[in-house]
Amino acid sequence: MFLDVKRIKQRLDINESKEILKETLRGSLSINGLNGYPYVMPLNHYYDIKTNRLYFHGGKIGYKIDCINNDNRCSYNVIKEEKSNDWYKIFKSIIVFGKIHFENDINEIIRISKLLSYKFIKDDNYIDNEIKESLNNTLMFYIEIEHITGKIVNER
Repeated sequence: MFLDVKRIKQRLDINESKEILKETLRGSLSINGLNGYPYVMPLNHYYDIKTNRLYFHGGKIGYKIDCINNDNRCSYNVIKEEKSNDWYKIFKSIIVFGKIHFENDINEIIRISKLLSYKFIKDDNYIDNEIKESLNNTLMFYIEIEHITGKIVNER
């Protein structure tokens, strides 16, 4: 059902692809819009390597949520820059395919919120306060990953 990387020499090992998901801060989520057009948005993410899920947080209402409720299929892309100079770039690109689900377990929402926050700041007091103040308005959702492709792109 999912296509593989055509240029085999550019394909990344699955473990390297997962490591890039783990260390990158953000990417672009693509979902099916209600009007038939793709809807793409930048999001921060947390990759849980044990469950093979990508977690996100956001508001509980809006167009994104309406689209997900209508069709939960998605793709997510991250890019890790490796090297560049004035006229070319080398980077690694990971694309994830799967279905979005909403997290309902409050303890899991708090746990993942902390782990996501630690990617940006290491201040426990600040993180705990932010979670406490925004928890009731926060929606946690994740991609149940079905397929991952990774490749290195050399624009030379």
